[in-house]
Amino acid sequence: MRERLKTWLTDLMMIPGLSGYEGRVRRYLKTELQGFGLKTKTDRMGNLIATIAGREGAPSVMLFTHMDQLGLIVRKIEKNGLVRVERLGGVPERALAAQAVIFSIGEGHDVPGVIAHKSHHATGQDEKYKVVPYQDIYIDAGFSSAEAVREAGIDIGTPVVYKPHVMELADGRIAGTSVDDRAGCAVVLEVARQLMATVPRPTIHIVFSTQEEFNLRGAVTAAQVLQPDIAVQIDLILTSDTPDMTSRGDVVLGGGPGMAMFSFHGRGTLNGTIPHPALVGLFEDTAKAAGVRLQKSAHIGCLTDSSYVQLVGQGVASIDMGFPMRYSHSALEVCDLSDLEELSRLLVSAIANIGPDFSLDRDDFEQ
Repeated sequence: MRERLKTWLTDLMMIPGLSGYEGRVRRYLKTELQGFGLKTKTDRMGNLIATIAGREGAPSVMLFTHMDQLGLIVRKIEKNGLVRVERLGGVPERALAAQAVIFSIGEGHDVPGVIAHKSHHATGQDEKYKVVPYQDIYIDAGFSSAEAVREAGIDIGTPVVYKPHVMELADGRIAGTSVDDRAGCAVVLEVARQLMATVPRPTIHIVFSTQEEFNLRGAVTAAQVLQPDIAVQIDLILTSDTPDMTSRGDVVLGGGPGMAMFSFHGRGTLNGTIPHPALVGLFEDTAKAAGVRLQKSAHIGCLTDSSYVQLVGQGVASIDMGFPMRYSHSALEVCDLSDLEELSRLLVSAIANIGPDFSLDRDDFEQ
């Protein structure tokens, strides 16, 4: 399992897929799902959907993760060939200076560039600790005119992402671009593969969603069509095992999968998820029985697709499960393969335990 997860993760991290431009990622995932014998469909939002039929009477499950990544988008091409951009998603401005990027034009046509960083020898004392606003940054792709930029296929609206990069660290840890959420994609592939051979099981809708980084657009559309009873969302869980994060919780890298007990986005989008108690109990009991470590997280500042999926129809019993990750939304995020393995095992066992007698009545759980 580890080698499969590693291969999928590293392959996916090398494929650019800005929100709204996920096509290359989707086609990779589609090929893998079809290799398991699953039929897939793509909706108008670009979500990739496959259904594993299960026993009647059991609550249906939507297992989903997002396949897009955050980045930038071209807003202006200067006469001298330098390129100005807008942020797409929660791109941290302080992480942008001197980063390598690519203009994602198409397979075999991507153009490399670098986000400019003012020469140190010309940096004034008052500038040394200043974070440059994104409105003031520019990308240098080596061109000397706007005409040359456009001839290379770059225009207003062209997507830009961190240059895809994968780096193996010690003890089974992987660093690089778009661990958020290509690690989630790798896990969902593995879970789908195993559930195909697992009986009994409920009906499971596998969804790789679009535009999560652009205000959570894709998964809710899929949920409106699928009308699941249960939604299990897979994404990162912030670690708190580095000096700058110790006050945020107790989640450690390599400590096993995480379960979000509370999430809320305190900036802009005022939304979040409090998990359904039946699902909290399911994952706690399954982890204990399977000998899988389970970490818990509760914090403000994160938001996932489940915050909107839970509001579909009569309401969807929802929970955020995930893998510990360091350095979110930077060009070098870090995860641990052992966490992905344990998360995969936990998901397969827990979902298989959802049968016709699985209650979603809150009065069965809330004291």
